[in-house]
Amino acid sequence: MKRIILSTESGADLPKDLVEKHQIQVVPMHVIMEGKDYLDGKLSVEEVFQFYDRSKTIPSTAATNVHEYHDLFTNIRLKFPESIIIHIGYTSKASASFQSAVIAAEDFDDLYLIDTLNVTGGLGAVVMYAANLLEEEPEISHEYLIEKIKSIVPKTRLAFLPGSLDFLKAGGRVSNLAYIGGALLKIKPCIELKEGKLVSTRKYRGKMDSVAEKLMNDYFNEYDIDRKQLYLIYSVGLDERIKERLEEVSKENGFENVKWMQAGAMISTHAGPGGFGIAGIER
Repeated sequence: MKRIILSTESGADLPKDLVEKHQIQVVPMHVIMEGKDYLDGKLSVEEVFQFYDRSKTIPSTAATNVHEYHDLFTNIRLKFPESIIIHIGYTSKASASFQSAVIAAEDFDDLYLIDTLNVTGGLGAVVMYAANLLEEEPEISHEYLIEKIKSIVPKTRLAFLPGSLDFLKAGGRVSNLAYIGGALLKIKPCIELKEGKLVSTRKYRGKMDSVAEKLMNDYFNEYDIDRKQLYLIYSVGLDERIKERLEEVSKENGFENVKWMQAGAMISTHAGPGGFGIAGIER
């Protein structure tokens, strides 16, 4: 029986321990800063924030290209001959990355692509669903695994609060008027993935400690998330006391396992310092 290998992009923000445990193959996306192209994962989040502090501009980001996907799939075949590759990808609605994977995949047999219509912890949740299912059922057929993964894509829910309106403004994602009003009123927009697109769904007012807990409670009320696993996402700068409280709230709501994910450089260019997100899969 051929071995099934999972791959994804760095934009999944998967912790290294999970990547290593499940031998998930990760291809980097790109962060472009001061005219230099950095691979996501090779540039620290702190450098991104320091660049903004100096320049008041944020780095740009770029998708993984066709050549890089071709190298990824080739290297997987070299490391795991006779393997079946299932690539679980970053939403095609917000990046050209998935289309590049589609083009590269034309040169390979036994390679299957799944568009998760999600990013960061939402994408990571789908990858980990597949990895855990493989661990529980090592003899599972690739056809059935793909069917199971596709079935949970529309049930995967991600919501996050950017840590700073400054980053949204610098990236052109909010108008000056909205930025000024939001800053004065301490408003934080909740961003969710709807049909693969980033959409502002509600607004919260207050400091991150209270706002993050409000988001979490609203999320639990709106979505019937599977209590076996919950993913919490943070960008560098989120207060440890807030993280501890949010983990307590998760467990109070019956979650068996809570895993923190740190937003990498690519995602952090959009979230800013001190951001918070939550991701899970509906029952």
